[in-house]
Formats: sequence, structure tokens, C-alpha cells
Amino acid sequence: MEGSLDAPTRHVIAWRDEAFYDEPALEQELRRVFDICHGCRRCFNLCDSFPVLFDAIDESPNEEVGDLSTGQLKAVVDACTLCDMCFMTKCPYVPPHTFDLDFPHLMLRHRAVENRRGETSLADRELAKMDRNGKLGSMASGLANWATKPGNALTRPVMEMTLGIDTRAHVPPFEATSLVNRAPAIIPAPNPDAPGFGRKVVLYAGCHDNFNDATPGEAAMKVLAHNGVLVRIEHPDCCAMPKFENGDLAAVANAAERISAYFAPLIAEGWDIVPLTTSCALMLKFEWPLIEPDNENVALLSKHTFDVSEYVVALGKAVGLAPVASLPATIGVHFACHARAQNMGPKAMEMLKLIPEAKPMLTERCSGHGGKWGIFAKNFDTAIKIGKPTARAIAKNKPDLIVSECPLAGPHLKQVMEANGDTPPERIGHPIEVLARAYGL
Repeated sequence: MEGSLDAPTRHVIAWRDEAFYDEPALEQELRRVFDICHGCRRCFNLCDSFPVLFDAIDESPNEEVGDLSTGQLKAVVDACTLCDMCFMTKCPYVPPHTFDLDFPHLMLRHRAVENRRGETSLADRELAKMDRNGKLGSMASGLANWATKPGNALTRPVMEMTLGIDTRAHVPPFEATSLVNRAPAIIPAPNPDAPGFGRKVVLYAGCHDNFNDATPGEAAMKVLAHNGVLVRIEHPDCCAMPKFENGDLAAVANAAERISAYFAPLIAEGWDIVPLTTSCALMLKFEWPLIEPDNENVALLSKHTFDVSEYVVALGKAVGLAPVASLPATIGVHFACHARAQNMGPKAMEMLKLIPEAKPMLTERCSGHGGKWGIFAKNFDTAIKIGKPTARAIAKNKPDLIVSECPLAGPHLKQVMEANGDTPPERIGHPIEVLARAYGL
């Protein structure tokens, strides 16, 4: 029987339980789940995990999961980007169905076992140290940006040889001064005549917002302040999404404990927490409570965390927004996977529809980037392939502007558009930037 009359749910991630790391039990569960996927195949057009799995089964002697080697099982895990789209949009067997299938968290469990065995690659471990990398990159931004620029024939081949980062892949440049260090001088005072006056928001600057691209953060602070909201910007630490991708769940739990404790006093003072990046919002809202289910600060933070677009839409519904000038433009909106995984609906579309004469058009497909997954030479061509239908869907109506709620998806989609033979826009930024433009900010 497919589906369930009950809402999908997820189990707590029992990463402290020794049974979680039982390798024979893990392999048995992988084969059980893969056999269900083999019989269903609805996810054939999502990430590369499913084509890898189905091709391996189809080419096996008996066309059964039981024929697959442990290496073939691992290849399926390695192709997963933890985008959550199979769980959120395709799978009819997620809990509380009796098949109890949570494909992404099973892939996470396999990576946690590998991580415990010390098998996480050096490149994955070092690239996941986002705060350290961001601080070092900002301190030497000129040198770092020169070295990481695509086309640098001196340094990019070395990066590919040592770290496995494809010479063609976009690597985010670094800001010379982090957003939190600039914030006190650039945050506008709240507009006392706006409907939202009296509300307070902490913009949680993720690592990319803080060290690599402050544009969405600057746009968000201006839009919120224009609508009367008192704003502050904080970056206590990385949300640990890259370490989550590595299966380093102890490090994720540590980040959850520290960051939720940092925000708890602010929440008590009436501040809402608004991450600038969808992946950070997903971690704070959903993944941290499954990793630290007994932590009261984590539970509190989850209840008071809002995605940027989600917060603006909610503000408009609750008290109204300051009048928005018309912006006669068609806008291609990429609905990023980690925005979809928050199960809140296409809030970027809702937000952009608040702009008179704006015509946003939604594309609900993965960009193919997958966090740091897509920059590796072993994955880059696949990342481009997965993104091609998405880029075609966005470009077919020749929109005046293109936006994505994922800061990594935007630059990647530009590369995919070039691979498709299209001319990409100069920038694919966050939807909040378009609202700031409509306000003339």
C-alpha cells in the first residue's frame, strides 16, 4: 500500500546509540531500502543516487539488490547530496508508513559510520571547517580570490590535485571584511512609521553570507528596517551543515548546543531568528532537533527560526508591509532544495508577488550543486548534468531577472546555463535583493 493518511514524520537520529554504527545492521537496512526503491523508481529523475542504484541493479546477474557489492552500495551513498527531495516530494513510503523509509537519513547514517572509521576524506574534513576557512580567506581576500578564480592556470590545477576541487568549479570569493564586522556601521535604524515597527530580528549570517557574499544580508537588513523592524546581525559560528554532510554528527551536536545557547537569551528578549541561508534555516528548524532532541535551547530556537522570505511574508500577513513600488519585470525563481525541505511552501514566490507588476515564475528542480559535493572533480560533470533541465526551465521564458534562495545554486546555475548555450545574467542573487530593489534601497 502506498502513502499514508498521516503527515510525514521523521525519527530522532540515534547517533549516540552504538546500534546506529552496527555495520551488518546498516548493510541490511541499505539493502531493504534499496529493494523498495528498486520496486518503485519514482526518484529516477532526482539526484544521481537513484540512476546509480537502478543501473547497478539492472546490470547485475539476477537484477536484484542482493547481487550488489558493498562497493556498489557505497556508490549510491556517495552520489547523495542530502537535498531531502526524495523524502519531501517523491517517496510514498516515508514514516509513518510501515515501510518506514527515510533515504537521506539512511545515507547520513552510512556517512556517520564512515566518519567514525576515519574514512572521511581530508578535503571533505578541511572544507567543512567553514569558520576557519572564512576567517583566513577574508584576512587574505586578495590572494585567496586570485588563487581560487576559475581559469587561474597556476593554482586551480594544484587545487584539483590536492583537494579534488574541479578546475572549472565556481569557488565563492571572500569579502575583505566580514558582514558582522561591518554591520554596526551599515544597519539602518527602523522606520518608525512602518507597520512592523517594534519587532526585532536577529539575522543569522551563515558562513557564506558572512565571509563570501554580504549582498543578501545587506538587502535583508534594509528591507526589514524599512518595514520598521529593529535588526542586528550575528554569526556565533557555522551551523555545521558541511559537517552534517560528512556524517560528523558529534560536531553538529556541538554546534547546535553552543549556537542555541547563544541565541536563547535573545529569544527571551523578544528577538526572532532569521537565517540568511536556506541550509542554515533547515539545520536550525529541523535537523538540530533530531540530533539534540532533549536540548531545550535547540527546541526553543527551532520554534523561533524563520527563513528570510518566510519572515517577510508572515510580517506582511500579520501587520502589513510598507508600500512597495512597482517593478515591471519577469523573475525566474529557482526553488532551492533546502527551501523546499523546510516544508513551508514557495515563500520566495509569495514574497515577490507582493511587488506590483512583478511576474515571478517558479522552477522546482535541483540546481545539481549539492553543497560542497558539486565542486569536486569526481562530481562536477554530474552536477552540471543534473542542473541542465533546471537551467533550461528557468531560461525558457527569458526572464528579466533570475534568483535563487541558495547562494551556491546561483553561481552554479550560471555555469549550467553556459553549458546549455544560454547567456546567463551577471548575477543570480537572493529574492530579497529584488524586494530591496523595488523599495529603492
